[in-house]
Parts: sequence; C-alpha cells; structure tokens
Amino acid sequence: MSTSRAELAPLGKLEFETAAEHVCHRVPVVAPDESAAAMRARLELERFEHTAHLAVVEAGQLRGIVRIEDLLPAPARMTAASLMNREPAVVGPGIDQERAAWHAVQRGESTLAVLDDDGHFVGFVPPARLLEVLLWEHNEDIARLGGVLRRETIARRAHDEPLGRRLWRRLPWLALGLLGALVAAFIVERFEASLATSIELAMFLPGVIYLAAAVGMQTETLIVRGLSLGFDYRRMVFVELVTGLAIALVLPLLFFAGAVLVWGQPGLVGTVALALAAATAAASLVAMTLPWLIARLGTDPAIGSGPLATVTQDLLSITLYFTVATALL
Repeated sequence: MSTSRAELAPLGKLEFETAAEHVCHRVPVVAPDESAAAMRARLELERFEHTAHLAVVEAGQLRGIVRIEDLLPAPARMTAASLMNREPAVVGPGIDQERAAWHAVQRGESTLAVLDDDGHFVGFVPPARLLEVLLWEHNEDIARLGGVLRRETIARRAHDEPLGRRLWRRLPWLALGLLGALVAAFIVERFEASLATSIELAMFLPGVIYLAAAVGMQTETLIVRGLSLGFDYRRMVFVELVTGLAIALVLPLLFFAGAVLVWGQPGLVGTVALALAAATAAASLVAMTLPWLIARLGTDPAIGSGPLATVTQDLLSITLYFTVATALL
C-alpha cells in the first residue's frame, strides 16, 4: 500500500489533542507472507492492547490491515497479503483528534492506522478511542454554542466560582455603568439650550439610544461568540464593519420615511436620522473593539464587554445626537 504525504500531513492548525494521544502501540504486527495459522497462534500467545486488527508491515512500512473477522475463518495457509485491506484509513500523528475520528467515519472504518512523517507504522487508534473522541468533541461543541470553551480557564473559572467572587467580578463593571449614567446626565445638561430650542429632540433621544445599543449588542454577541470559537478576528471585523455600515444607512432611511409621515418637520427628522446613523455606526465600532481588547487583557469578554460597551455606546450616542442637532438646527 502506498500512502501519500497529503494523507499524513496535519490538516490545518491543531486545536486540541492529536491522534498520537490515542494510539495503541502494542498491537499485532505481521509480515505479508505470514500464514493465517501463524497469525492466530500469535494472538493466542501474546497479549495486545488491540486485537481487532493486525498491521501488515514490511520494512517498517504499513502494507495493509487484516481484520480479525477475516482472519478467524481463513484457511491455515492463506497469507496476510491475501487477507489484508490494502487501502486502510491512515493518518499522521499530528492530525487533530476530531479530524482523525471523522476521517474514520467517512471511510467507514472502525479503527485508524497512525503513521509517522516517514510513513512508518506507529500503531492503531481503536474503536473505543474514536467513540470517546467523537463524544468529547460533541460535548465541546455544545459548550461552544453557549459562547464558552470548556477548556478555557477564564470561562471555566467564571462558571464555577462562588457567589462572592461573582459579585466582585461583576460589580466593578456595573459601577462603571453607573458612572456613565452620571456622565450622560452631565452631557444632557450641557446641551440644555438645544433642548429648550426644540423640545422634540428629547422625544427622539430614547429611540436613538435604544437602536444604537441594540445594534451594538448584536455585533458584540457575534464577536464574543466568534472569539470563543477561535474565528479569524480580522475577517469578523470586516464582515461586521460592512454590516454595521449597511445598518447605519438603512435604519435612518426607514426612520426618516416613517417619522416624516407621522410628524412632518423634515428638517428635524432629517437631523435625527443623521444622528441615528452616526450613533449606530459608532456602536458597531465599539462593539467590535471592546470584546477583543478585554480578551487580550485576560478578562472574560462575556462579563466585561457588556456593561462597558453599553455605557460607552450610550455616551457616544448622546454626544453624537446633540452634536449633530446643535450643528444643523
């Protein structure tokens, strides 16, 4: 059997355990010309970790695999070469364990032969290990759906920590939000003259803050989930940047059309629409940046980015809203 280098090479970046972690080395190894009687005698005399398959090896190179169900009824003089599967499922030791298990599933095999970089036979990954890997990866995928990597130390600590520790981790972020509320009141006070000129500005302010926060929350959720899954951050930012700009165009247009129809005053409504566009665009940028920054600082972004992003987005929304209104009205 010839094995290509493509079959042996690791398939992309390794994420967790590799196939080498699950190899059984003490397995029956026979020569191509060894008879069925001799192979059966070998199984009776020696104890192996895995006996469901026999490796047919010549000069260190794997030539094929003989299944125990083919060996037991075979005539005594039949050789391993005539019984073996010449194209078994093989992987390199550095391949990710999940990819290795799925390779066996796709090939319809119950075991995997592991070869080193030179094509020499190392051992078998038995069926029990393959099932264990598939179950482990399944449970990990379920954990990922919740935005938590089970093996991520910070996330696991946040999940298991006692009540006092949880309060200590969360309250500083919420206190920062409380400080932001006070700053927001100060900003509104600074633009009191604008509110006195057009009281309608106060009527639209809550809607602008809510929409900007909603856009930021959507973006932030996707970024945090992407970081937990190990997605490429630059690609995520590009996609969310394009999406955020599109939202910053569509939402103000929808608002302008509906608000003019109900209240008239196209000048005022147009000003609010521009402020809404600026606020939603800023919210998207904040939501893309903060989770990454918090994760880089070694803090769980699922806990820290929410309160910090909310207060930052709200302050930016209020500032941009009154800045645009003051400049245009």
